[in-house]
Amino acid sequence: MRRMTEDNMKSAFAGESQAHMRYLIFAEKAEEEGFKNVARLFRAIAYAELVHATNHYNVLGMIRSTAENLQVAIDREIYEVNEMYPAYNAVAKLQEEKGAQRSTEWALQAEKIHAAMYQRAKQSVESSKDMPLGTIYICSVCGYTSEEEFDRCPICGATKEKVRKF
Repeated sequence: MRRMTEDNMKSAFAGESQAHMRYLIFAEKAEEEGFKNVARLFRAIAYAELVHATNHYNVLGMIRSTAENLQVAIDREIYEVNEMYPAYNAVAKLQEEKGAQRSTEWALQAEKIHAAMYQRAKQSVESSKDMPLGTIYICSVCGYTSEEEFDRCPICGATKEKVRKF
C-alpha cells in the first residue's frame, strides 16, 4: 500500500474507533437521562463506526491470527504500564491535575491485570486450547478487572453495585 493511502487508512481507523467509543459513552449518558431511543440511536451508529474501523483495520492488514492479535494486545498493555501511563501521570502531578492523576493511575493498575490475562490467553492459544475463563468482573468506576467477585474495588473502593459482569 502506498504511504499516503496507508496514513489515510490509519487516520480513518483512529477516527472511526474514537467515534465508536464516543457514541457508546454518549449512549450511556442518554440512557441515564431517560432518553432510551436516543441511547439506542447512539449505540446503532456506534456499531456502524465499528464496522468502518474494522474495514479500515482489515485493509491495513492488521487483523491476524488470535495468537498474533494477543501479542499485539500484550505489547500495547505493557507499553501503557511501563511508558504511557507513568509519563501521563507524571505530567498530571506536575500540573496538579487531580482528576487526570486519578484516571491515569486507575488505568495503569487495570492495564497490569489486562496484560497478565492476555498472556495467559496467549499461552492457551499457543497450546491450541481456549483459555479456561469464568465470569470477568469489571469495576465501572476505574476499570479494575478480576476473575473473582469483590465487594469493594481494591483500586478505587467502589462498591459491588458498580461492577459489571462479563
